[in-house]
Amino acid sequence: MRTLMVLIISLMLTGFSQSAELTIGLIPEQNVFKQIKRYRPIGDYVEKKTGVKIKYTILPRYGNIIESFKMKKMDGAFWGSFTGAMAIKKLGVEPIVRPVNLDGLSTYRGYIFVHKNSMIDSVERMRHSVIAFVDKATTAGYIFPVAYFREKGVRNIESYFKEYYFAGSHDAAIFAVLEKEAEVGCAKNTIFDMLARQDSRVRDDLVILVESPEVPSNGLGLIKEVSSEVKMKLQKTFIEMDNDPEGREVLSTFGALRFIETSEADYAPVFELARKAGIDLRHYDYEND
Repeated sequence: MRTLMVLIISLMLTGFSQSAELTIGLIPEQNVFKQIKRYRPIGDYVEKKTGVKIKYTILPRYGNIIESFKMKKMDGAFWGSFTGAMAIKKLGVEPIVRPVNLDGLSTYRGYIFVHKNSMIDSVERMRHSVIAFVDKATTAGYIFPVAYFREKGVRNIESYFKEYYFAGSHDAAIFAVLEKEAEVGCAKNTIFDMLARQDSRVRDDLVILVESPEVPSNGLGLIKEVSSEVKMKLQKTFIEMDNDPEGREVLSTFGALRFIETSEADYAPVFELARKAGIDLRHYDYEND
């Protein structure tokens, strides 16, 4: 009788995991249409291999990933390194995998850049210029530049720069400098390098002045309430994608070589940048001004 009960419970749990649906948030790293086009094949592949349905929801801003876990009833998110760090510290969300980029790295860097025709070649010459950040909840697009400026003695960006604004996405910040709507820009190297391959002007007309330390590439994190069985199933599927011809095709479309396991410990460089920027992750006001 006991054996029968164990079998029944096992079948019930298996049936639940096979029919589970996860709502996964996507940060606005690029415009909405590009993000959906990039991530949809990943969701389709995971659903096919695990039976766990993946439903995406696009976040209008980086920072509202925290509220979205509650308001949109999200089960997880593909987050940037800083939004991941916030979700870990504020909500206890567990990171499980992150991609290895085409350059062979599972990390990225922040760039601070100018137009090649600009006279700006240092922080001193940035005084009274217009700077385009991405969002207050991005490592490359805000946290790293603020930390860097503080190390150079700039404590108040509002008074130091003629104007600063948040472009909303990395590609928008890059094109703001390219089109001379801003004199200084901040963005992540993976988007910068991708655009440089697509548009020679990005490669030829923009000059990178500063690079950040390496931080974890955009990973997938899941809330504590997602069962260990589902987490392990998803993690295994992602990590083994590059061993499957269909998986390799999906990875190629996504722009990655493979996925690897990740954990909270990998976010140590982000926690350190936040400290240097004077930010307390648990109480940070990430609303764009």
